[in-house]
Amino acid sequence: MSTSAFISGHRLQSLALIVGVIGTWELSCRFFDIPPLILPAPHAIAARFVTLITSATIWPHLLATLTAVLSGFAAGVAAGLVFGALISLAPAVERLLYPYVVGLQTVPKIAIAPLFIIWFGYGVASKIVITALVCFFPVLVSVMAGFHSTDRDQLDMMKAFGATPWQTLLRLRLPSALVIIFSGLEIAAVMAVIGAIVGEFVGAQQGLGYLITALNFSLDVPGVFAVLIFLSLIGIVLHGLVRACSRRFVFWIRREQNPLVP
Repeated sequence: MSTSAFISGHRLQSLALIVGVIGTWELSCRFFDIPPLILPAPHAIAARFVTLITSATIWPHLLATLTAVLSGFAAGVAAGLVFGALISLAPAVERLLYPYVVGLQTVPKIAIAPLFIIWFGYGVASKIVITALVCFFPVLVSVMAGFHSTDRDQLDMMKAFGATPWQTLLRLRLPSALVIIFSGLEIAAVMAVIGAIVGEFVGAQQGLGYLITALNFSLDVPGVFAVLIFLSLIGIVLHGLVRACSRRFVFWIRREQNPLVP
């Protein structure tokens, strides 16, 4: 069986799985007469999903959440790349700063989110900061792991040929670390959505997290599930963009060796 046929079969299996889950869910709600307040049926969620789109209720909240997710992701990635490179290339800085970075990361973001609301207000700025903090650590660790995994013989060869530290960084360390760095970026892409929603749950005037809270108060459970679909789509699309960038910039990896890797 060819690789393309294997991938096509795998995608058909994934599609069949989700159709089976939704079908079982729908039949269970009808057969056991489950109240919509406890678990709404898929058809009710789909109808509410369409209503949110056609009534334009969702769009201001979606825009606010997208702004927080994308801006926070960009800021967290930039900070993680810079600090990860700095810590990896300077052992003294790693010994000095890394324990504090780990200590900061172990603090639950939901616990310090109210502080950011106080410092940065109820607007999008506080959500961006929380999202950036959530994205920062996975990128930092992936950069450090990637730089530390550089082959020692290749480093010695660069030094023997008189390469400057900057040339060694750009031509050896960074390309060697890209595979691991993109793994961290994929994690950060998913965590960015979580960070934005955490900030909106704590205090917001707009956003999908704020909308979920409002729908919960009105006992609109199908609406809550519909908003969760929007959040899932944001995470899937952002993760897919990172994977696409990975295929573009880490082009020397032979992905066809593993047909499950898109």
